[in-house]
Amino acid sequence: MVKIIIRGTLPGLNEMIEAYKHGACEGTRLKRRSETVVMHAARRLGKWRAEKPVYMIYHWYEPNKNRDKDNITGYGRKVIQDALVKAKIIRDDGWNDIVGYDDKFGIDSKNPRIVVEIFEVE
Repeated sequence: MVKIIIRGTLPGLNEMIEAYKHGACEGTRLKRRSETVVMHAARRLGKWRAEKPVYMIYHWYEPNKNRDKDNITGYGRKVIQDALVKAKIIRDDGWNDIVGYDDKFGIDSKNPRIVVEIFEVE
């Protein structure tokens, strides 16, 4: 198991929808910025790469309860998984490479973050 810690929060599904309302370029910029944040956090893994399919556990620590859980995870998982593919941490984000995932939630007003645990499975 390896762990990635992303400091702060990522935009939610509502922010992504709003960005795309202003045009595809704005939506693309938001996704690219979000992926960069994730890829920077993933650098701490060094040369580790998943050789097998993975199971992922996301721990979402929000500063408060203002955002709905599905708003947090809907865009967050997509961005994280796409960034991990780009960083070559996981091979792909399809059915054969991510066998499943779980979401856990907490509140931490002083240290909002996302902790992603990645388990290789058979």
